[in-house]
Amino acid sequence: MSLEPISQYDVDMLIDGQWVGADERISVRNPYDGSTVGSIPAASTAQVNEAIDAANRAYEESTLSAYERYELLSETAARLEANADEMARLITSEQGKPISESRGEVDRAIQTLRLSGEEAKRQFGEYVPMDAQKGFDRTHAFTQREPLGVVAAITPFNFPLNLMVHKVGPALAAGNAVVGKPASNTPLCALKLFEYLNEACEAVGAPAGLVNIVTGSGSTVGDAFLSHDAVEAISFTGSTAVGKYIAENSGMREITLELGGNDPTIIWDDTDIDQAAAQVVGGACSNAGQVCNSVERVIVPKHIEDEVVDSLVEHATNLTMGDPFDEETSIASMVDDDQAESVIDLFEATVDAGATVECGGSYDGRMFEPTVLSGVTPDMPAAQEEVFGPLVPVIAVDDFDEAIEEANNTNYGLEAGLFTQDIDRAKRAADEIDAGGVNINTVSGFRTDHMPYGGFKDSGVGKEGIKYAVKHFSREKLVGFHAGFTQ
Repeated sequence: MSLEPISQYDVDMLIDGQWVGADERISVRNPYDGSTVGSIPAASTAQVNEAIDAANRAYEESTLSAYERYELLSETAARLEANADEMARLITSEQGKPISESRGEVDRAIQTLRLSGEEAKRQFGEYVPMDAQKGFDRTHAFTQREPLGVVAAITPFNFPLNLMVHKVGPALAAGNAVVGKPASNTPLCALKLFEYLNEACEAVGAPAGLVNIVTGSGSTVGDAFLSHDAVEAISFTGSTAVGKYIAENSGMREITLELGGNDPTIIWDDTDIDQAAAQVVGGACSNAGQVCNSVERVIVPKHIEDEVVDSLVEHATNLTMGDPFDEETSIASMVDDDQAESVIDLFEATVDAGATVECGGSYDGRMFEPTVLSGVTPDMPAAQEEVFGPLVPVIAVDDFDEAIEEANNTNYGLEAGLFTQDIDRAKRAADEIDAGGVNINTVSGFRTDHMPYGGFKDSGVGKEGIKYAVKHFSREKLVGFHAGFTQ
């Protein structure tokens, strides 16, 4: 059974409580068949500044209590849940992932909104005893958390709904106003989300402009965010190159950068190889491999390399490629021609360097078969660069020391995985792998929406995950009560 994609979903931007267009529009196309899904405005710099100004006014006017912010986010979650099927169809139509994965993303977004709402009620400070230092008395002092002001949220194409929620939810929970900017090839589900957010704002009596969303050129919108004094925080998920540009030009703003990865997963010889291989293939090929913490390198001891490769091939060849609206499809197209060409170029360069194609390797337009590569060495392109496609490169090592060394042989440091039944080996990996997360007995791609998530090195700065993001979107103030003067 196959559902039908959405078409002609033409929508405007939300600025200061009003939906507004622009002189130019950008078409949004279905990655699988090239059909037109809808269109969006191409915002001018003046319109972006108008959205920021509106957000700043709303922030200054807002008197929403913590409970009302909880209500706002809970109401948004309820609206999204009531329209979950439509939202899933919209995601698949514009992004191209299988409908089953889109449903999963919608469900995660609903939970992320609800978790954010709960966190709005948990902005606690702490008592600070002044007499802990010699010479001071028991002067009462405590800390309290305060919002920053205007938060700019910039999201990529691969999880266009849930990654926007991961920024907007905690920002609103902390008491800020928001201006969102989605990827131009997958903006429609984010615009629908802001429709629900705006309705929820009206329901709780929030001032117009507390939530805004602008669309169009990344450079136009991004540079406006960087140049406007009212933007106090920027949360960006995307390429390392753009993330470094933001870091270099952000001044004293709070920034959260969730960037690229070249994530390793180690399969050791004391685990169930078939179960590990099944998880690795899923972790490498979900969303056609277009996931920041996707399994990018599989590291195995040489004496089980053949067994691991055979199992990987079995699971990879069992994946069903095809129409993303077909319920049986497990892998569909990549998001656009540029993304497909980059994966093809990296694949061909790795094969030219001597890697062996164990299965897959065929491609047609944006469709790329799940592909297992053996004989990959650390200097090959698929081992050095972020793949962002359904490739499974296998690197064989002599011992666990070399496995750890190879896991760290990258400029990135997002997530890592290790399959083992040895607690000492697991502890070594946890202590020695230089990444923001190390997952034992699962793949690098593991993520829950409330856990701290963020990498080291070129993978970024800061953490997402509701509680941790709220800290980035707020500041801590000390309040001290000292003895007064008598008259």
